[in-house]
Amino acid sequence: MFKKLTQIIILSLVILMMTTPALADAIVGDEIISLGADLTAEQKNSILNELDARNAEIIEVTNSEEHKYLGGIISSEKIGNIAISSAKLTILNDGKGVDVDVSDNITYITEEIYRNALITAGIKDASVKVTAPFKVTGTGALTGIMKAYETLTGESIPDDVKKIANEELVITTELSQQIGDIDTSKIVNDIKIAFSENMPETEEEARTIIINISNNYNVNLTDGQVEQLVGLFMKMKNANVDWDKVAKTAQKYSQDAAEYLSSEDGQSFLQSIKIFFNQLVDWISNLFK
Repeated sequence: MFKKLTQIIILSLVILMMTTPALADAIVGDEIISLGADLTAEQKNSILNELDARNAEIIEVTNSEEHKYLGGIISSEKIGNIAISSAKLTILNDGKGVDVDVSDNITYITEEIYRNALITAGIKDASVKVTAPFKVTGTGALTGIMKAYETLTGESIPDDVKKIANEELVITTELSQQIGDIDTSKIVNDIKIAFSENMPETEEEARTIIINISNNYNVNLTDGQVEQLVGLFMKMKNANVDWDKVAKTAQKYSQDAAEYLSSEDGQSFLQSIKIFFNQLVDWISNLFK
């Protein structure tokens, strides 16, 4: 009787293990590609060749998924009715941060903007390549990248965090077109670090942080730009953002920038800029002699 009961228990455990999905356990070098579901067969093959898909898992992201996380942030017309943008994500060593490369066919979203939004989503230590078969804005790619990260690592990104990451993507892209990619990236990174260290209780406290940080970079934001950032970061404050993870990754890029500028290469770069502008001033002065 005992032997029969033991056999039943063992059989039950075997069946349970066979029917229970295994959690992903990503290791360094693991790769996954998110393809836009509306690509043609020819376009898919072209993208897979471009992204070197030999060792990569393949998933698809649909237009309805893009609408789910971009809806209410940009118009349905801008989101469109097809999913085209695609991306490859590769797991990196701990502490490597988020490295993003975009192809020439991504015309609207820059590498820095993608990276900042991915940091908000809690993605870390990953290399990302974003592309498309023809010119597209690239706004829908973030949804596919987050889905790819979840699939590969087994880590779930909360829906409200996905939504706020997409909102950050849109708002900071608009801001970068007004004040530049570098200033936008530095300001947004520093705001995230400041929030993680001393979370504001009110909009006024958030506004003060944002204005002070932008002033540190000699960037005079308009009232409208400040209010956009206040609204974004107050939503971020109330979302399920992992602030410790966000700050750790954001600090890496603040430190990288500071270390580069203080390095021999960085000083040489700054000196070359100084020489260029001195020569430019001399050239302009000579025009009026």
